[in-house]
Amino acid sequence: VGKAALEEQPPPPPPAQPNGGAPGAERDGAGPRRSTESEVYDDGTNTFFWRAHTLTVLFILTCALGYVTLLEETPQDTAYNTKRGIVASILVFLCFGVTQAKDGPFSRPHPAYWRFWLCVSVVYELFLIFILFQTVQDGRQFMKYIDPHLGVPLPERDYGGNCLIYDPGNETDPFHNIWDKLDGFVPAHFFGWYLKTLMIRDWWMCMIISVMFEFLEYSLEHQLPNFSECWWDHWIMDVILCNGLGIYCGMKTLSWLSLKTYKWQGLWNIPTYKGKMKRIVFQFTPYSWVKFEWKPASSLRRWLAVCGIIFVFLLAELNTFYLKFVLWMPPEHYLVLLRLVFFVNVGGVAMREIYDFMDDPKFHKKLGQQAWLVAAITATEFLIVVKYDPYTLTLSLPFYITQCWILGIILVLTWTAWRFFIRDITLRYKEIRRQKQEHRHEKDKCLSNGDGHSALLEEPSGSKLRERKL
Repeated sequence: VGKAALEEQPPPPPPAQPNGGAPGAERDGAGPRRSTESEVYDDGTNTFFWRAHTLTVLFILTCALGYVTLLEETPQDTAYNTKRGIVASILVFLCFGVTQAKDGPFSRPHPAYWRFWLCVSVVYELFLIFILFQTVQDGRQFMKYIDPHLGVPLPERDYGGNCLIYDPGNETDPFHNIWDKLDGFVPAHFFGWYLKTLMIRDWWMCMIISVMFEFLEYSLEHQLPNFSECWWDHWIMDVILCNGLGIYCGMKTLSWLSLKTYKWQGLWNIPTYKGKMKRIVFQFTPYSWVKFEWKPASSLRRWLAVCGIIFVFLLAELNTFYLKFVLWMPPEHYLVLLRLVFFVNVGGVAMREIYDFMDDPKFHKKLGQQAWLVAAITATEFLIVVKYDPYTLTLSLPFYITQCWILGIILVLTWTAWRFFIRDITLRYKEIRRQKQEHRHEKDKCLSNGDGHSALLEEPSGSKLRERKL
């Protein structure tokens, strides 16, 4: 999933195929291949798998609706019919989107797969907006239509408490505190950061987000009880072991993907069964690869963009905890897991679209559709949290926490002003001064050699000086 979620849209070959044509389909009007993009060899095979199936999907959809209308008796249950009607409406929209929506930057395992998640993004955003416009009580009770067990307040688990690594008071198992923390969220942390590394493709950005989130947990543990963790749970189990190991494995995968040869053949053009099986497996790996070079310090625009990406990442992470808190969903509920699966699939596409928008603004003149939806979803989730529990969000930060954040913000703003304004002005002044000194030195040297006339000819205002000399 991690590889497939990060696969790249190929550079140009044969004529583009409608709605998910051959994997070699070119970016519309794309220029030459970028230096950070791998070279791809493709024989251009266009099989049944890659052809458009708009009429087939339309025929199957019409048959299904005709069966429900003509052959199935409608139950006399208003709630059941309402649920079924909403589900059917969503399925029809997904069928339309999978066959007709605009392709994104990825094409493996199939463009229709990424069109499906784009349409799911639209459905999820509409659902969030619906929840946003309900009263707090109605919104929480509406969750009962999805799962009857929801809609009741649930206590949050406290991960703090006894923080002794070795508890001498417990003779049976002195390390019980460590074993208590080894729950299902440990592998979730590892795989989550492995996939995030494949999305971001930068070690520094991943480490900054990982460490900053731990600081956010420290800062907000007075609002959400499950942010209260032991120090070794924060820095050893999370940052170093789970997150750090996930980032390390992700960087190793990125290194392999950047060195891999991207040579593709049609399945029926491969003579051996071993080669066919290998080709089927590689269908779930990237078609090509683009190495992300964020270069945040190269310009103010890129610096603000990278800061914005980090901010949205952290906000999406916080929304995971705050949403289940305000909507009364237990951490192990399947809706929480489905939301994470959703972000895994749309996050890679969004990051690629953001990088293209930053790196190649002449070709990508607007933000990609998936990136736009991810930003809208993150903002809407946060607005739901603000509306449903403003009291928790307005609990004042401890004084020392506030001081630390103010100091951090001042340092970031000071560095920004120095790097992109004061430093540039200083360097420009030094460069002008250096050029003037070199020019004066060359002039004096020419005059001392008795070649003052030629020196004056090289002056920027040479015509006026020549007239004065004559």
